[in-house]
Parts: sequence; structure tokens; C-alpha cells
Amino acid sequence: MGTQSSDRYAGADSELGPEDLRDAADHGLGPDEVARQLALLRSPPPPTRLLRPCIPGDGVEVLSAAAVERCLEAHRRAAAAGRLTCFVPASGAASRMFQALQSVRGGGEDARRSDLERRASTGDANARSALELIDGIERLALADEIEECLRARRIDLRSVRASGSLAPLLGVLLDPSGLDLGERAKGLLAFHRSAEGVRTAFEEHLVDAALYGRSADGVVRLHFTVSEAHREAFAAVLERVRATYERRFDVHYDVAFSTQSPATDTVAVDLEGRPFRDAAGRLLFRPGGHGALIANLGSLGADLLFIKNIDNVVPDHLKPPVVYWKKVLAGRLVQLVERAHDVLGRLASDRERAVAAGLDLLSGELGIRAPQGLGDASLTERAAWIASHLDRPIRVCGVVRCEGDPGGAPFWVPDRAGEGSPQIVETAQIDGRDPAQVAIHRSATHFNPVDLVCSLRDHRGRAFDLARFVDSEAVFIAEKSSGERSLKALEHPGLWNGAMARWTTLFVEVPAETFHPVKTINDLLAPDHQPPAERAR
Repeated sequence: MGTQSSDRYAGADSELGPEDLRDAADHGLGPDEVARQLALLRSPPPPTRLLRPCIPGDGVEVLSAAAVERCLEAHRRAAAAGRLTCFVPASGAASRMFQALQSVRGGGEDARRSDLERRASTGDANARSALELIDGIERLALADEIEECLRARRIDLRSVRASGSLAPLLGVLLDPSGLDLGERAKGLLAFHRSAEGVRTAFEEHLVDAALYGRSADGVVRLHFTVSEAHREAFAAVLERVRATYERRFDVHYDVAFSTQSPATDTVAVDLEGRPFRDAAGRLLFRPGGHGALIANLGSLGADLLFIKNIDNVVPDHLKPPVVYWKKVLAGRLVQLVERAHDVLGRLASDRERAVAAGLDLLSGELGIRAPQGLGDASLTERAAWIASHLDRPIRVCGVVRCEGDPGGAPFWVPDRAGEGSPQIVETAQIDGRDPAQVAIHRSATHFNPVDLVCSLRDHRGRAFDLARFVDSEAVFIAEKSSGERSLKALEHPGLWNGAMARWTTLFVEVPAETFHPVKTINDLLAPDHQPPAERAR
């Protein structure tokens, strides 16, 4: 993600003119960075090589009841001292949540119930999802808002269902003149019903943070990354609900927002590898993916940081296990940080004992195997190896047991020194044409629900320069489109993938009941996201 040039990228900008470079500079991108991106798009790095899955006893820690109690005590100390901050990437629009509705709507043609039923009977998942949503609208937290808009248009929901034509309802849900739900920020959609009324995903994070991030003096710190287009809307919701939740939980919220820097945008190429240009002949710049948020993360100056997706939230009656395991993960991180910082602090004054303690931590709890010959190396060399592994940001990642395709999952992969390193690896990062790699991927026992707690300061209390720990070549390249033209898009190393590739990592098993994501609007119809009375029906 830096701008240093190298021989690999030399000449990659030969197709760029002065206007291109000025456009890039307006985004904060220098010519070397543009050349680097074009080179990666034309000649992608090799896929990530998996050594083996992280499993219990080999990369995944399963905590005993006694260990959990010790973690809870460590969390209590850190929370009381005001060391905790919650970081929530919330810049995504809700468009993907409504893809099924957009699909059945087609090119503006009237969607009729009989047509959807016929398509659903032949296995059309979009038609089936659309029917499920239309029949279950009253169970959504959004129902009141939908019904109000229907009344304003003098549309009766039951009549629409009976008439067979669903166009009026789809217009209310999707049109700019209606609710335009797909263009809203996902975090600002009503997710659940609560004692206060309906509650957005954003509000659920305010509630959650009060339950596991509160300091002794009642301060709750949160940071949301949002799009510039939705920033004012998030701030407005915060001001509307702040007093309610502060009274309810006896806290004071310290909430900040940031946006993704234009300097993290990326260029694209066409399918022949030429720089992709818009209708006016200008370079197309696209957002660089959630990995670009490592810069936002590094600018916080935070000590201990929770990271959780905006859509992984539950109603109040399901919060206890979520809150409990958040505290456990944070406490486990505190334990690791205290041990690592103690070792690093003593390497100068009590080197022999510090080296022994460091080797015990790395080879024991963290599962990092020392390279061959380290035992015969000098004390100075052993100390340097330990410092190189412990003087890094540290993260504890909750992982859930999986069934079927694990998607993003914990694996051992080779690092720059040829040693095994625990990483979160996405399906798109591996070579799907290599049967051995596919088999390793499918043998994963756990998946990544994005449930991280991170330590961002070194043993002297200084904030790490997080850019130093990014694997800049662990990029994602996907085929996308602009209008009707295909392109190859570049995303920076994923926030919990390549952007954290050189962090010290521990995976801890957490129960599946802590994972309740909302990827489509239909997920909100599931029992987990319904009030207890609805679940009992």
C-alpha cells in the first residue's frame, strides 16, 4: 500500500499521460503507486499456499472453564481502565441485501406472483427469496416504515398480494421515489424491534458496546467507518438516540466517524490489461475494498480494539452469549499482550530469562515453531528472533466450528522466513485448480466470523505503524463491470487477511450462537432476528 517503486513496476505507467497522473494525484496516488497497481492487475501475485488448517491443538485454542474465568477477569481490568474501543466498518450500502428483489424485477417489467411461483418451483433462488420476503414483510422491523409509504400511495398490501402484480410494492421498496432501501447505508436499516421501538444495526452496536466496552467512569468508545454520502445520516441517528441509551446503560458515548481515504482508491484494467477508462477517456478509480481501512485503524491511536461487522448483531434476548464471549476474547488478548510486553521489556536487562519466556510463549500458546538451528544460535540471535515475532500488533480472533464450505477460515501458511504463520484465508485467495490446495481448504474445521480483538500499541505504549505489517501483494482481483463493460478490479489486502498478515495471531474457538450475520433482507425474517413472542409462534 506504499508508493515505493521497484523494477517490477518499471514502465507500467507508459500508457499514462499527464492528465492521468493529475487525476491520480487528485486521489492522493503517486505515479509509482499507480504503476504498482497496474502491474498487479496485469500480473497478479501467486495464490496463497496453504500448509494445513488451524485446528484445535494446532492453531485454534479451546479454552477450559477455568481459563475462561481468568480471561473475564483480565477483560474486567482492561475495561475499567478505559483501554477498549469498538471499531465497526459500516460504509457498505444495503444494495446486496435486496439483490433478489432487483433480480425478479428484471428490466422494469411487471413482476407477477404467478411468475415468481413458477420460477421458484424450478429452483430459482431469487424468486423463492422474493416470495418469502413479500409474504413476511409484516415481521420485519421495517414494516411500519413500509406500511406508511404504502398508505401514502394508497396501496393496500393485502390487495397487492391478491392482485398478482407486485410492481407497486417493489416500487415502494426500491425506487428513489419510494424508500430506496438498496441505496441506504446497511447500518441505518431497521434490523430489530426493541423496548424503544425499532432499532437499526448501528444502534445495536451502541448497545453491544455499552455491555462489554464500558470503562469504570462509564465511557464507551466506538469508531465507525462510513461513506461520505451517509455520514450526516449516521450522525443524525446518533444524536436522536444517544440520550436514550446513555440513560438506559448509565454511560457516556464517545463516538467518532471516518471515511475511506481517496488515496486508497485503485485503478482498473480492461480484460486485455489496458488501463480502464470511462466514456470521457479518464481513468476509472474504484474504492479499494475494506483492506483500505487499515489506515483508519492506524490513525485511531487506540490501545485495545474490537472489530466486528456492521451486520453481525442480534436482538437483546440473544445478546448474553455474544457479550460474554466478547469479554473472553478481549481478556485473552490482554493476557497475551501482558506476557509479550513483559518479555520485550526484559530483553535488555534480563535477556536469558526473557528469551526463555519468549520461546515458551511463542512455541507454546502461539504455536510458532522456532526455525532449525535457533537452539544453537547465540543469545543475541535468539532474542532478535523473539523480538521480531512479539514486537508486532497482536490479535485474538474468534472462530466458529463449520460445516460445509468454510469460506474465510484459519490456516497455517508460509511467511517470508519460510516459517508457518496462522492466517485468515479467503476462498478467493487459494488456487482452485490445485486439488491438494482445495482439499486442505475443505478440511478446515472452523471459519472466520470477523470477531477480532486487537492490540495496537507496543510495549512502550507507542502506536504501531500498521502499514509495516501489511503483505502488500496479498491483493484481491475480481472481474467487475462499469456500465456494460467488463473490467478487472483491484482491492487492497483484506483488513483481516493480508492487511494483518504480519501480526501475531491467536485463534480461539467461540460458539456458533455468537454469529448471526444479516447478508440479505430475508435473514431478518429468521427466528434469531425476531422478538421472543414471534419466535414462539
